[in-house]
Formats: sequence, C-alpha cells, structure tokens
Amino acid sequence: MGEPQLSEISVPGRQGIRYPQPDVPCTDLPAGLVRQELPLPEMSELDVIRHFTRLSQLNYSIDTGYYPLGSCTMKYNPKINEETARLPGFAFSHPLQPVDTVQGNLVLMYTLQEWLKEIGGFAGVTLQPAAGVHGELTGVLIIRAYHHHRGDDARDKILIPDSAHGTNPATSAMSGMRVVEIKSDARGNIDLEALRAECDHTLAGLMLTNPNTLGLFDEHVKEVIELVHSAGGLVYGDGANMNALLGIVRPGDLGIDVLHYNLHKTFSTPHGGGGPGSGPVGVAAHLVDFLPAPIVGIIEQGDDELPPLYGLVTPKHSIGRMKAFHGHFGMMVRAFTYIAMHGPDGLRKISEYAVLNANYLMALLKDTYHLPYNRVCMHEFVLEGRWADAPEIHALDIAKRLMDYKFHPPTNYFPLIVHEALMIEPTETESKETLDLFAQTLLKIAEEAHTNPELLKEAPHDTPVGRLDEIKAAKELVLCCGVSAEDRS
Repeated sequence: MGEPQLSEISVPGRQGIRYPQPDVPCTDLPAGLVRQELPLPEMSELDVIRHFTRLSQLNYSIDTGYYPLGSCTMKYNPKINEETARLPGFAFSHPLQPVDTVQGNLVLMYTLQEWLKEIGGFAGVTLQPAAGVHGELTGVLIIRAYHHHRGDDARDKILIPDSAHGTNPATSAMSGMRVVEIKSDARGNIDLEALRAECDHTLAGLMLTNPNTLGLFDEHVKEVIELVHSAGGLVYGDGANMNALLGIVRPGDLGIDVLHYNLHKTFSTPHGGGGPGSGPVGVAAHLVDFLPAPIVGIIEQGDDELPPLYGLVTPKHSIGRMKAFHGHFGMMVRAFTYIAMHGPDGLRKISEYAVLNANYLMALLKDTYHLPYNRVCMHEFVLEGRWADAPEIHALDIAKRLMDYKFHPPTNYFPLIVHEALMIEPTETESKETLDLFAQTLLKIAEEAHTNPELLKEAPHDTPVGRLDEIKAAKELVLCCGVSAEDRS
C-alpha cells in the first residue's frame, strides 16, 4: 500500500499533545492498575494528520465514485444535510438540557415523526432506534409485547421469507422468537401454500421485505398480509427498501403493522462507516401504546400568542428504552433536511428514478449475465456471476476485477437463493453516463472471463491492497497497532 503503519513512523519522545498541569493534588494509581509498558505510537500532530490524510486518499467513497451495492442504497448525501446538522443550535445541544431550552430540536423531531407517519401510512413513530437492524429488533419486540399484553403467549413463531434481508432471522431470534423460513415461488414471490401451512395459533408474525432482496415487489402482497392477519399474526415490514416506494406505496395502507426506516438508505444520511445510524419505527394504531420511550409529543397546547410546548412522553405499554436518550439526533437533522428539500413530489421522483435506473441497467446486462427472475424490478436486481462455459469464474472474481476499473463491487452472494449472486442497486442519484460506463465495464469483464479467466482470478491488479485471504482475515484479527502477537495472546 505504500503507507507505513503508525508503529513504523513512531519516534520515542515525540508528542502531538501537551497536557495541562493538574489543578488537583497528584495521586499514584494502585500498582495493580499500572502498566509497565504502553506501546502506543509517539508522533507529532503534523505526522498524525499527514498519515491519516494519505490513508483517506486511498479510500473509495460516494463522493469519488459509484457504489452499485445492492441492499445498501449508497446514494449521494447532499452537502446541505451537513450544513444543517452543524448549525450551533443542533450541534451543541445536549439531551439532558431542560426541554424549554431545546424546543427547536424537539419541534424538528416531532415534525420528522409526523412526516414519517405520513410517508409510511402509520399512526405512530419512534426515532429512538440507532440503526436499521436495531429498528428490526424494536419492531419484533413490539409484536411480542402486543401478543403478551393480550395474554396470547403461545404465539412464538416468526415467519421469514428466504428473500428477506439477512438480518431478519437474527433479530427475531434475539427477541426470543422461533424462526421459520418460507420459500419463494418460481417468480420470486412468497410461496402462498408454504405460508398458508404455517399460519396457525403459534404465529406471532411475518417479517416481510417488499420489495424483496431480489428487487421484486411481491405480486401477492395483499393476500400474504391477509393470510397472516387471519391467523392472528402481525406483519413486520422491513423498510430498508423504501427507496423504491416513496410517494407511490404506503406500507401501512397495505396492512403492514410495524416497519422500520433506514434513514441512511432512503433519506440520505451517511452510512458513517458502521454508524451512527438511525432506524425509526412506524406502527399502526393498535401498536402505538407499545412504542419505546421516550417519543416527542406536545405536552402543552399553544394558543394565538404562544406556540405549543414540546416534550418527551412515554406510551402506555411501552417496551422501554432501546437506546440512551432519544436516538442519533444528527441523523434526524439530516433526514429532516432531505425530506424538506424534496417535498412530496420530489420524494416520489426519487423512487421513480431509482426504479428507472435499475431497470435500465438490468436491460443492458441481462443478455450477458443470467437474470434468474426475469421480471420488471424495483430499485435493484440480482444477476448470476457465473457461466456454464466459464466454470472457473465466480461472482467474487467479477467483483475483484471491477476494482481495477475503479468501480466499487456490487453486493456478492446475497440473497442466498441466487447462486453466485451479484446484487446491483444504481440508486436515483447516478447519471445515465455513469450507468452506461458501469454496464460497458461489466460486459467487458464478461468477455475477459471467457478469453482470459486468469485476469479475473488474480484481480485486483491496480489497487493499494491486492486480494486478501478472507478466511485468514476473518479468523486472525489484528485489532491493535504496535503490539506483538505474544502480547495479544
């Protein structure tokens, strides 16, 4: 890669910070708490800045290139979002401040709740969950609490289609539920007969990803929801794919009982390298009393002279806190800005262009790459990264070769029901020129797979880091800098 590690450029005695003299008496720490050695790098501030700046220039980012990651929705984050999130009244407030000192913040949160209610067709929304998967867990816990409150303790089964997001089984299991997989039919929909066979008195709910991870809108979604409801179960909607539905379909109108939003996927807040995120949850009227606390509400009505007083309220049968304080406020500001900037018509156009871009790209590729479900897709689609006449080539090889052409790879090997899956999501923010170049590159790689397969097997050739031993990397993690293997053990 060319950039040395911090331990290699460390110079004994060099400092990047000078601590002030203590204004209290110094006291020795207990001997058992004192390390004899602390192998941290010793560097000046300038050395640190240059090191990490050089590393950042090796990174791939949405500001420098196209991300076709299916199921991740890596779209451009408008810089106005960052401007509003950095306004002093937002950036420098604290969640423990008295409510009368942060009315602007609470108004923003309340308004965002109301907007998300309207967008999804729900009666209540919590902004507290810290990420999409956290929202999933919140939703399943709400379903469980609803059944327990009714004394229906036999309902311990959650149905999850094989085309659902891969986190759904984990969040269900963590909530104490029993997970049962439901197969897809030949067109990529939920198999109705398989679903009907599991709709019994133990059914707590179904976790429905729609559009699913194949990028397909379930053609029988109303019947699916009716089957679950008729058996006394509830329907959880995985809202990670709302980027295909904005202004077109409201999940609550379909009969979805509870749904999480991914603010980063749909409303352009940053992924943030794993966080912070935000996964608000919307619920139908019969679940409002079970929302986690606190949520923002009006605690004193206004009049002609004074605005309402906003504060934090606890629903009657709340499942409790899912996170400290109120969630990741900075993400809420960014999402609020995005929604306000686009308005209802603009939000609908976001989905229309996302669907248009996906179908355009799919049409360019499907004659060269096998399309297992040849239907009009929504915001993403799944190809097979293999050919019968090039058996040594796998989806991973195609992904690695894309890096040589300065493209981030698509999602690999997901969903599991497609062998050698390449899951591609162009989003609404990419231009036709970018999509054309990406398609041309994939077509060229397909040609290389047949004429020079070793070129793909050894890729990438032109990146700061070559192909990693992924099994070794997963099993032998090195999480410390400048610490020997002996010390780590």
